[in-house]
Amino acid sequence: MSTRCLPAAQLTGSGRPVFISGEVESSLISGVDIEPVDQNPNLSPLKSGILILTTHRLIWISDSSSAAISAFAIPLSAVIHIFSPKKSIKAMFASPRIRIQVLISPQNGFVDEKGSKSMVITIVVRGKTDPEAFLGKLSEAWRGRAWETLKVESSSSTSTDEGSSRSGLRTRSAVVGVAGILRKEQEMWESTDKSLQEAFQDLNALMNKAKEMVMLAEKMRQKLLSGPSTQGSGTNDEEIGSKQEMQDWMLSVGIASPVTKESAGALYHQQLSRQLADFVKIPLEKAGGMINLIDIYCVFNRARGTELISPEDLLQACSIWEKIDVPVMLRKFDSGVMVIQNKSYSDEEVLARIKTLVLKPDALRSGVSASDAAMTLGIAPALAKEHLLTAESKGLLCRDISPDGFRFYVNLFGEILAEDILLVKDYGTYGAWISAVLASR
Repeated sequence: MSTRCLPAAQLTGSGRPVFISGEVESSLISGVDIEPVDQNPNLSPLKSGILILTTHRLIWISDSSSAAISAFAIPLSAVIHIFSPKKSIKAMFASPRIRIQVLISPQNGFVDEKGSKSMVITIVVRGKTDPEAFLGKLSEAWRGRAWETLKVESSSSTSTDEGSSRSGLRTRSAVVGVAGILRKEQEMWESTDKSLQEAFQDLNALMNKAKEMVMLAEKMRQKLLSGPSTQGSGTNDEEIGSKQEMQDWMLSVGIASPVTKESAGALYHQQLSRQLADFVKIPLEKAGGMINLIDIYCVFNRARGTELISPEDLLQACSIWEKIDVPVMLRKFDSGVMVIQNKSYSDEEVLARIKTLVLKPDALRSGVSASDAAMTLGIAPALAKEHLLTAESKGLLCRDISPDGFRFYVNLFGEILAEDILLVKDYGTYGAWISAVLASR
């Protein structure tokens, strides 16, 4: 497939687009083909993909069922004209089409906002979506020209500084008589008006800086996720603490462009599932590879700000992970507790650590509680209890229920001979238990 004229778009590990600074997702439609109107050797037709409209680009992502997901973008800054849809009898029975005219470079035929030539690209909508609504949002985003906002803000700030420097060179005339009193009152009103204008400018600047900080947080989040998950031998405690502090700060900043039902439409749960898979990587790394679904619900909604989701939406988004290629999964324990964990999370490794814990002399005498296992495994006590119950179901532990709660002991029944129950062994786990009990007397 030759798509050299369209710039490639970066994707996250779950197949969501990586947004640039200040970019916000506006709408999404499925079942979209992109075709050149005229024959162009640099652009072969793109078939059956998802088209995402943002404030800066049109991003086409291939169908997730394909072996390798590819993504390409059309910068809105390169679009010079959006054609009105044709009204004809033939158009009524054909798939809706949206035609846009983009600038291309005469040297290589690449889509370029500084190009001197142009070509027409057709967007064929084959899915069950509303193409007229999408066309309206596309026209609105194109006329909004959000990609020029930073340039305008920088130029306006420069002119404001120049104006203030020129005003500082003015000399004040003497205040004399009634005219002087009126002039002084006029200057006071001008000063008040200037203070109000500066206050609103500071407020607008603060809002713009907030957007920049959220985008910066997204970049730093991606950098943290792309870094090594394990610390090298040369890493000291201070560096580990700094990374932990940075991860906590990342979680408190929020998501720059949360998926909404309005923007994603029929693909809302699928796109929410992909965004959630990207989001949970840092909380999972912090929690040791497994985290309670309720905790994720609280953290994810806090990051989404005002775009809250319901528990049903979260559960449906997690259930979609089985159908797409993401490194996380939803797990339900026998007790009904649901957690999110990495696919690389190993129960055998956890059971081995639990076995090491219950074979310690103190544990052989008095057993272990969920809190003891939580401190050893570095997870929440509720999850530690689920792991202890799993170890019990596999025959590794025995449970004792008392008014103080559950306590778990190593299972010795496997080492007791049915033919000679009274035989006292001085070796193996049974012998270690005998030694620990006698040492306590």
